Amino acid sequence: MSASLQIVEKAKTFLIEIGDLSFFAGRFFKELLKAPFEFKELLRQCYQLGYRSLVLVGVTGFILGLVLTLQTRPTLIEFGAVSWMPNMVGISIVRELGPMITALICAGRIASGIGAELGSMRVTEQIDAMEVSGTNPFKYLVVTRILATTLMLPLLVIVGDAIALYGSALVENFKGQVSFQLYFNRAFDALGYSDLIPATVKSFFFGFVIGLVGCYKGYYSKKGTAGVGVAANTAVVFTSMLLFIIDFVAVFVSDIFYDL
Repeated sequence: MSASLQIVEKAKTFLIEIGDLSFFAGRFFKELLKAPFEFKELLRQCYQLGYRSLVLVGVTGFILGLVLTLQTRPTLIEFGAVSWMPNMVGISIVRELGPMITALICAGRIASGIGAELGSMRVTEQIDAMEVSGTNPFKYLVVTRILATTLMLPLLVIVGDAIALYGSALVENFKGQVSFQLYFNRAFDALGYSDLIPATVKSFFFGFVIGLVGCYKGYYSKKGTAGVGVAANTAVVFTSMLLFIIDFVAVFVSDIFYDL
């Protein structure tokens, strides 16, 4: 098969996957509005997917703030603009780096975990058993997980942003003798609602996609133990790709509003 045919075949497979995922998302919204509502399971999933990701997100955010400041500081010193460090770091983390890095970290942990969990349930016929017993497995397993990731990811992004800014302030306090109060005053003075609102809105979309793809890959996992591994792996890859696409669309739309 020639290279051009391979590209066409992969593009076709990708579009078919997007179509199936869209139908899966439509079923989610349909089941979301129907009773009964699994509040207890939703809270459990919020704890499992949100709270248990807090340490990983916090450590990643702290290192992000340290590295970004250490790498950028020499260049700003060279141009005599080191006083703009809080402004630059605050805008870059809140507007782009914080939501995107947090989403990618959660894609690796949450999407793969959901894919492997639901995939193993499909392989061991637990989902089939739930259907036979009269329970709605889609409502119990899928809706609660997607809703939990959608609600939890913006909170994780806020925590990750705050810890990243603290890491950056720590470097500035150590190297530039800048007080924490001065650093955060400068950082928050540079931020506006035009920075916070788009970043928060796209965080909800990031969380929705992470839960949606993880559940989709796991729920329709192929039989056999190999299918579980494939479901977990493809969930991470597909989620990461969709996150970049959503981020591009969000930045493009935000740029249009900035110009208005």
